[in-house]
Formats: sequence, C-alpha cells, structure tokens
Amino acid sequence: MFGKLFGRAEERPAAGPHALPAPRKQNGMYTLRALGDTRVLALVGAARLGDWEAVKEALTPFDLGRDHQILNELEELGRVQTWIGRAVEEDKEHRATALLIAGARHIKWGWEARTAARASQVTEQQWRVFHKRLRIGEEQLLEAAELRPEWVTPWRRLLTSGRGMSLGADITEARLDAALRRAPLDLETHIEWISQLQPRWGGEPGQALRFARDAYAHAPEGDRIGCVIPMAHIEDWVESDETGCLKTDEIRAELRRAAERSILHPAYERRPGWQGDFNIFAMALSLAGERQTAKRVFHALDGAFTSWPWAYFGEPEKQFARHQRRA
Repeated sequence: MFGKLFGRAEERPAAGPHALPAPRKQNGMYTLRALGDTRVLALVGAARLGDWEAVKEALTPFDLGRDHQILNELEELGRVQTWIGRAVEEDKEHRATALLIAGARHIKWGWEARTAARASQVTEQQWRVFHKRLRIGEEQLLEAAELRPEWVTPWRRLLTSGRGMSLGADITEARLDAALRRAPLDLETHIEWISQLQPRWGGEPGQALRFARDAYAHAPEGDRIGCVIPMAHIEDWVESDETGCLKTDEIRAELRRAAERSILHPAYERRPGWQGDFNIFAMALSLAGERQTAKRVFHALDGAFTSWPWAYFGEPEKQFARHQRRA
C-alpha cells in the first residue's frame, strides 16, 4: 500500500514453474517469446518440425478451444499449412483440433497475402490469394465448430475472416453471438469486435467504446476483460488525426480504474501470455499521459515487449522503450 502512496516500486510476483527465463535485455526490453512459458515453447518447437504427435502431447495442458493465445502461437508459424492438412485427413480422433489449427493458419496466411496495405494498393493477385485462403480457412473452422460446439476459438477467427470477405452485418453479428454464448467475457472476441466497429470497417465513431464499456461493466474484479477499455481507446487513437486525443482527465481516470480493477487487481491470474494484457494497458496509459499507473504496469512487465498492440506504431520496439523510460 505504501509503495502505491509514495511511488515506490511494487514487488513482482514470483515466476511460475513454467516461466521462461527472460533473455538479456537490449535498451531495457526484450521481445516475449512463446508466451513466456516453457510448455508453449515446446509446442511451438514441435509445430515447427511438423511433428503432429508431439504437438498433441504439448497441447495436453491447454484448452485450444478456449485459449486464443495458444492458438495464436500456432497460426503465426509460417509452415504449419504444409503439414497440418495431413493431420486433418489422417487423425480422425483429433480431427477437430487439426481443423482448428489449419483454419486459423489459413486465415492468418490469407491476411499475410493481402498485407496491411490500403485496399486501393492491394493487387488483383493478392486479392485472389487472400480470398482463396480465407474460404479454405472458413470451411475448416466451421467444421471444427460443428465437431466441437462448445469451442469459442473458431468463432473468433470466423469474425476475422468474415470482415475480410465482407460477409455483412447479419453473418458477422451471428458469429459474435455464437462466440459470446460460449464465453460471455471472452477478451479476444470483444477485441475483435472493437476492431469491427471502427469507422474504417463501417462502424460509427464512439460505437466501439460504448460496446467496451458495456462489457467491462459486467465483469468481475480481476478479469482480463478489463483490457477492452484501453483497447477501445487505442483504436480511437488510431482513427483520430490528433495524436494527443487521449490526453484528457476523463480518459486517464477511466484507464486508471480499469487497470486497478483488472490487471493490477489481486484476483488477476497471470496465465501464459499475461504480458500481452499488460502491454495493452501500457500503450493506452502512455498515450493518455497517465504516468503513475503506466509506471506500475511497466514495472510488472520488467521489459517484456509484445508486438500487439504496439504494432500500430511505425517503430513498435522503439516506442515501447521510449514510453517505458518516460514512465
């Protein structure tokens, strides 16, 4: 308590039994790998080798139908699509898991082909590859969802593909409802919808922040769903022409309350990849100029950088390091 009152650093919780040792820092930071977890590192290693049996074994501690962060690690791997189809066809017992990984990878692979360029700068060939990969991913994810109706992760990815294929409000809203019926406080689904509600995707100004506030209002203390508040403000900053648009007393107070009620609350669970939640708050608090709370968040991170959401900057690592120094 006295540390908060007088600005002294809070003690960091002891690292868990599966925590990866932090690598040597450069410029006071390091890039988090494998969610900072030795078990996830083993999973990623098996997937890189295309060893399906080892992948299944490494997945044992996790619930791929609910843990988006674990699935993210697999969908980011560039060669998964070269071997996962064989697992889909040959492993009937684990077909749903293989379909989920394959579908998630195809959606990611599709966006890689499109790139982050403006639509007017994407070539016809890029559009063709983009839509072909999204269609394949959609088929795989829909089958996975049918085989395992309790899973939420396929539906979150189907929101992403639906936006890319311009499937329309009726379909995307039905997919949102499907996800939230299975996990009403699912953070990644809410963040995906916050993106969907941005003006650049056809939403109205302020719509995403209202959605985030409504979700946050029903959350228990210590729940990571509190990250919707900083993420909605970050998206507003991305849309705005004013770099200082978040520097208001109202926004600083809202971010401070959200942090204290979620990631800084004693009930918050530091699962593999918790640093991603802290990076969301670190960026929003920094943009708002809420330095005291940002200091607590950066202290907890101890230099651990995740590319999301700092990738909205042109030089994400440099921006993280700069704001960490300022805090």
